Amino acid sequence: MSDAKAYTKEQEPELPLMSHLIELRNRLLKAVVLVVLFFACMFPFSNDLYLYLSDPLRSLLPEGSTMIATQVASPFLAPFKLTMVLALFLGMPFILHQAWSFIAPGLYKKEKRLALPLLGSSIILFYLGIAFAYYVVFPLIFGFFTATGPEDVKVMTDISAYLDFVLKLFFAFGIVFEIPIATILLIWSGATTADDLAKKRAYVLVSCFVIGMLITPPDVISQTLLAVPMWLLFEVGILVGRFVKPNTDDDAEEDVKESTTVD
Repeated sequence: MSDAKAYTKEQEPELPLMSHLIELRNRLLKAVVLVVLFFACMFPFSNDLYLYLSDPLRSLLPEGSTMIATQVASPFLAPFKLTMVLALFLGMPFILHQAWSFIAPGLYKKEKRLALPLLGSSIILFYLGIAFAYYVVFPLIFGFFTATGPEDVKVMTDISAYLDFVLKLFFAFGIVFEIPIATILLIWSGATTADDLAKKRAYVLVSCFVIGMLITPPDVISQTLLAVPMWLLFEVGILVGRFVKPNTDDDAEEDVKESTTVD
């Protein structure tokens, strides 16, 4: 495979290092500018965005309870931080597209055919993970938290603490929903096979609950709501991975032959 790569590189003119660095800088600047534009457009609505984010908890608070700010700057910093994160989330497809455009010239045709669908799928799965956390997980765990506290204790959550909590779960569920992509890449790279992964189901299931215990609040509901999707997504990855052909040296040689024929 190394010989094939060397041969392929001889077919394509190499750009100087400075040209690569300039291209990387330009693509990073484009990504930063887009994120800043998203932030500028959403900042006037930052308080409304925070109210929408906190609705799963505020709708379940007992009568007379409200969210509070325990620090002087929290009423400004919490919505500000939320708007920054949302701008980054919204700009992620463009950021990944810039990354793809930078590395694509160095990939084989087979790698490009697989990488592009996986890139699009990873973005969609990340957003689905966030949506699942907001619309399914939050109502259940906040309902559990607000209903199990002592009667004489009022629930008055700090807005900054709430934001850190939900962002942690957003990232956790967003990353967990990437499991099918990771599974497919492992099969495609030849590191394992779908049959070998299927034989490890019991270990994977236990690992899912251990991971759920470590990165979610200490309650059975949130742990289960993270562990079960992890296991199901692992099964989806195995199912799709059965249709993925592992990458081999023959594929690289075939790409070289195609490029030679074209030349």
